[in-house]
Amino acid sequence: MSTRISDTGNTPQKENANVTTNQSSQPATPAKVNKGGLEGIVAAITAISLVDGTAGRLIYRGYNIHDLATTSTFEEVAHLLWFGHLPNQQELSDLHEKFVAQRDVPEYVLQVIRGLPTNTDPMDALRTAASAWGALKTSGIGGKPDVHQAIAITARLPLFMAAFDRHRHGKEILTSRAELGHAANYLYLLTGELPKNEHVRGLNSYLVLLADHGMNASTFTARIVASTESDIVSSLVAAIGALKGPLHGGAPSKVQDMLREIGSIENSEQWLRDAITQGGRLMGFGHRVYKTKDPRAEELREMARIADPEEFKLSYGVEERALALLEELKPGRRLYTNVEYYSSALMSSIGLSGDLFTPTFAISRSAGWTAHILEQVSNNRLIRPEADYTGPQDLTFVPLTER
Repeated sequence: MSTRISDTGNTPQKENANVTTNQSSQPATPAKVNKGGLEGIVAAITAISLVDGTAGRLIYRGYNIHDLATTSTFEEVAHLLWFGHLPNQQELSDLHEKFVAQRDVPEYVLQVIRGLPTNTDPMDALRTAASAWGALKTSGIGGKPDVHQAIAITARLPLFMAAFDRHRHGKEILTSRAELGHAANYLYLLTGELPKNEHVRGLNSYLVLLADHGMNASTFTARIVASTESDIVSSLVAAIGALKGPLHGGAPSKVQDMLREIGSIENSEQWLRDAITQGGRLMGFGHRVYKTKDPRAEELREMARIADPEEFKLSYGVEERALALLEELKPGRRLYTNVEYYSSALMSSIGLSGDLFTPTFAISRSAGWTAHILEQVSNNRLIRPEADYTGPQDLTFVPLTER
């Protein structure tokens, strides 16, 4: 996510607190409130996660993200999101077995992946592979979404992404290893080597931190599709399409590009000042919800420091100067680094290329997406908002021959 440094933009309209009673026999037409981007509009009731933008808190089903980030595995958090509680040892072992049982890529899907041009955007490849798998009668997808389907698609997204990555680099596509956890298996499928423990820990923490984040654009998209009583893969594929956009999840690699352009801490002051005063973009700064520090960014900052101290020096130095300049030049805007800023440094230290950052985000968020899909269908009502029409009315129709 990036923030454009300018003073322009839509100012949200205030909702009227009072209701006027119409004394006539006809009911009053309620006033419509138009807020750009549905800001401030409650679109669902959820027990999955709380994003507290004022206090800078992220809660998964009652648990603070700081308590989960470095102490829980992705599988534990997925269980929490799907079933509503952290698993005991037996439940965790059962879930691992279910993940392993779903770690296959049908030959038809492999043919689809191998048929993609090697310069295909990895997010497009992930979306295409997921859609192809969902089209198979043997996938078990169909009818009302359930947790078994959620496990099946979440287990397979890393396989799809790793298969495409190896295809585009002319390497043999590998099969999973049953003894490896979700994060470790993904790294193995990408590299063909057993991953280092520190890389597994870093990626696992990243997957935990990004597993869910309230009613964000991609989750809202997934819930909209689910509300039509479509299938779980269609809902998830739609969410992938939303996540691809640079205003949502498509920006982590652009943070890396920005840092490379800055080059050094010494060069950062002038580069950042020019960007801010000229209305440019600072990638990885600002968030639609958080008006204080993003708790995920705080966790990722420490992980990035441990993972690659040299890379961290530049990231941290640029962050310090950018925050100081933002306060100087844009006082009161309360702009801080967001989750994508240090995601870039951490993912790079693990060995992932920049264009794999957003697909890996999707691999993590699939747990949250599917949890929201299940919650939506458990008490469903078609999501159908209204639009504020501003076009003409009562035009006189003129036949084609007279126009």
